Amino acid sequence: MDLSSPTLGAIRRTTAVDTVRARIALAVELGMLGPGQRLPAPEDTAVAFDVSAMTVRRAYRALSEEGVLVRRRGNAGGTFIADAPPRGGAADTSTVAAYREDADRVHALIDQRAALEAGLASVAAATRSDADLERLTELTERMRTASDWAGYRSADTAFHERLVAAAGLPAASELHHRISHELYAYFIPYRIDYLRSSNEEHAQLIAALTARDAGAASRLAFDHVADLHGSMYVGLGTH
Repeated sequence: MDLSSPTLGAIRRTTAVDTVRARIALAVELGMLGPGQRLPAPEDTAVAFDVSAMTVRRAYRALSEEGVLVRRRGNAGGTFIADAPPRGGAADTSTVAAYREDADRVHALIDQRAALEAGLASVAAATRSDADLERLTELTERMRTASDWAGYRSADTAFHERLVAAAGLPAASELHHRISHELYAYFIPYRIDYLRSSNEEHAQLIAALTARDAGAASRLAFDHVADLHGSMYVGLGTH
């Protein structure tokens, strides 16, 4: 995804490295990443953030120099949140300010995605195949057993893409893809237990699709996405 796109609001002014730094710094500030917590390998974070692994490595290095992260060698090594990261981390940087400046845009994208996904889920209740249900169930299991936010996010993205594809409306699916990926640029890392709690909603949605209950599928899809108003960084209080 091209983060320089003018459709992305204030964060278009930031580099890819700085956006990764800002998203991790926000997660630390909001308590989603705690002291001593291990970060995913750069390759996994790159997939979750839709950037290159080199970009993530550079961001990890910069955050280490700022004292937000520490890098340890050996079999149990990796990149970890510092035991006592500086208060606010990089939260005073212009990049984090850009994320906060885009709060209204984030809420608008959530509304757009919720309305569109609700409609597509309703259609998918009638058009879904057994293969769709099997794939959605497989992805739900992947989320249940994911070891970190990067693995969860990748499976979650695939789940929602398969859900809307099951409606059999390519043009609407493409619009959903565009809106979702604009929104994904604003996602920050979360504690895995925090993410897993929302996976129950995926299971409920699969049950509605299995029963071909269009009304329930629509309501569940809308509520699941609309919950982002409170669970994304724009809805979380600071410590």
